[in-house]
Amino acid sequence: MTPDPIPELAVRRFGEHAGPPIVLLHGFTGSGAAWGRVIPQGLARDRRVLAVDLPGHGESPPPPDPAAYRMERVFQALMGLLDDHGAESADWVGYSMGARLALAAAVEHPKRIRRLVLESGSPGLETAAARERRRRSDAALARRIESRGMEWFVEHWMGISLFATQRRLPAEVQAAERERRLANTPGALADTLRGLGTGSQPSYWPRLGEVKAPTLLLTGAMDRKYEALARRMEAALPRARHRSVPGVGHAVHLEAPLRWLEEVQPFLRARG
Repeated sequence: MTPDPIPELAVRRFGEHAGPPIVLLHGFTGSGAAWGRVIPQGLARDRRVLAVDLPGHGESPPPPDPAAYRMERVFQALMGLLDDHGAESADWVGYSMGARLALAAAVEHPKRIRRLVLESGSPGLETAAARERRRRSDAALARRIESRGMEWFVEHWMGISLFATQRRLPAEVQAAERERRLANTPGALADTLRGLGTGSQPSYWPRLGEVKAPTLLLTGAMDRKYEALARRMEAALPRARHRSVPGVGHAVHLEAPLRWLEEVQPFLRARG
């Protein structure tokens, strides 16, 4: 019997401190480098930081088997990463797709999570019908990526309304984001949509009460959809608080990295 495929993960490491690390999980089309320099270097002043390239993103090689993109396989790779660094648990910080993964890990592997930071995250879609519609939508987009290529996809992706506030960023920041996305491959992004897309994820809404880790929900005030989701999640999670950053949208870490640190660092440093 062929063993289940476990993806290989590239990691950027910051800081040499002892103790539980901070794991950074980026969003779809991103990489560990998408956190920039300000955030990992700020966190690394007193902590070890592991900025992960999720499967098929950044310097992580695209798995040859599409099954390696399934959430349970990615969890195996992430838990193996903690084991390799001698860490029984970590503080998990995720953005968008990375936030969905971090929250799911807090439900499925609670002993490996100390604190949780979810930037623009979601517990998934609540109904089977909504998940099926999203699976079909993600599958259609995956086919278009494979047939039309990265140039088309990056222009399409950066033009969606979710990222409208990023068009106010300096031209060099937008260009760097574009180049980072173009560095991915069509097949890897298509398989990510099929394996890790929102439609493929179970709904964790009914299980939010199981999450015992202290949780910070961080959103941009101009991202109304995720602001509303965060308020609902705050009410359902036992130890959560929601912080809204004014003047920015979906990617708080990109649009306001210093303000991101002001919110996240004290939360991660808190005791208890």
